[in-house]
Amino acid sequence: MSSSNGVSENPADITLPPPAHHDIPSIPYELERSTPSTSTAASSISDRKSELSAEKGGPSWDGYLDDELPEKTQGHWARNLRFQIFSLYRRLFGIVFITNMAVFIATCVQNGVQGADAQFIGKVAIANIFVAVLMRQDYVINAFFTVACAAPRSWPLFIRRILGRVYTIGGIHSGCAVSGTIWLVLFAAQATRQFIKKDHITIPTLVFTYIILALLVGMIAFAYPKARTRHHDTFEMTHRFMGWTAVALVWCLVLFLIKDYQQAGQTLGQAVLRSPPFWLVLIMTCSIILPWLRLRKVPVRAEVLSNHCVRLHFDYVDTHPGHFTRMSLSPLTEWHSFATISVPGTKGYSAVVSRAGDWTSERIANPPKELWVRGVPCYGVVRVTPLFRRVVMVATGSGIGPIAPVVYAKKVPIQLLWTAPAVRKTFGDALVDSLLEANPSAVIYDTREHGKPDMVKLTYRMVREFNAEAVVIISNEPLTRKIVYGMMSRGIPAFGAIWDS
Repeated sequence: MSSSNGVSENPADITLPPPAHHDIPSIPYELERSTPSTSTAASSISDRKSELSAEKGGPSWDGYLDDELPEKTQGHWARNLRFQIFSLYRRLFGIVFITNMAVFIATCVQNGVQGADAQFIGKVAIANIFVAVLMRQDYVINAFFTVACAAPRSWPLFIRRILGRVYTIGGIHSGCAVSGTIWLVLFAAQATRQFIKKDHITIPTLVFTYIILALLVGMIAFAYPKARTRHHDTFEMTHRFMGWTAVALVWCLVLFLIKDYQQAGQTLGQAVLRSPPFWLVLIMTCSIILPWLRLRKVPVRAEVLSNHCVRLHFDYVDTHPGHFTRMSLSPLTEWHSFATISVPGTKGYSAVVSRAGDWTSERIANPPKELWVRGVPCYGVVRVTPLFRRVVMVATGSGIGPIAPVVYAKKVPIQLLWTAPAVRKTFGDALVDSLLEANPSAVIYDTREHGKPDMVKLTYRMVREFNAEAVVIISNEPLTRKIVYGMMSRGIPAFGAIWDS
């Protein structure tokens, strides 16, 4: 990470405790496990066997299943409410939603049977939609991460732990989107009432209102977590095209609403320029268009690592640890996000694409020579690593992609735990060797050789031996949730993706 993140220490100048066990020579390096090895990457299999037999401590996970995990903090119901049901994402959603509903109810009660003026309700609805859109803008997301991660590591841990949850700001997006839709329902009802009474509202305003309302309800339905997970492609298409259509119609609605309330002696242009909704929609539209202005097709150098993954190399932009970029072959229909792997002193970045569906399988079978990209590299959960003094970083399979640049950067003392089957066979010697060179104490656990580990116990052992302040994990959703809960419920700050988009 850059020095702007408040990271001033050079790990080379920091005295680290020796690893509890030396590197673990694994015979077939495979995809879901990491074992540290003090031997060089070029050591032969027989060399590794002899080292293993000569090592007194044995692999650093030896006997970890016999470790006693500390008791979870708080009671069963309290910790489940805090860490699972009322996650920070949901708390942010709740704060936004409850605040809106308080104003909503007050507005309805205060104005009685007549209801609030449609113009006021429209302003509140537009304001919510404005915030919802901006919370998904690349520059806004990067700004949140930059500010949150600028906190010095001398600050109390409880403050840094909260700042580390910056990636949950999607709760503001969804809270404002749902609240804005509810306000639009009230606007539609009041506008209909005023239209019947011939009070300002005209037919075009009413028609646009109901069409926009139908689009927003459809977007929310497809964005519901279960529906989004089962039909993710449909979710992306509806969010993109229904969203664009809704924004275009919001322009029409705002202009007609301004015209409906145009004062005598005032030109339409004057009314538009003095209308807050006009400026909100203008900024909102620019924020949507901006990433597409940076749409371009860039050359790709593909390095097929195995029949399971390919490493794509780009040189059109330099990235930082924690960044991800979006790639596509068909810009209007589908986009795929991948973490960037940046190596200090090397131009550009790379991304590891593992087999996880039709699109990724096709990229492995037929590596691309060009791909579409848009916007700017955007920060994700791994960006929070510099907030903490010592961090255990956990990766499973291709989850090593987001974590690798942090390992290479050497800005924070870290202990890497990587579990995967057939690591070298799948990801290639170059990647594995570079990680071991950057983090000699790394633990690479081979699940094909040793079976699937108890990740909570293994992670806790790493935390205890490394004296870590926090854990950052990149894995699949079930395992991420399990490890994060397993650590958080024992008082250890843990951070992992939340799959909110």
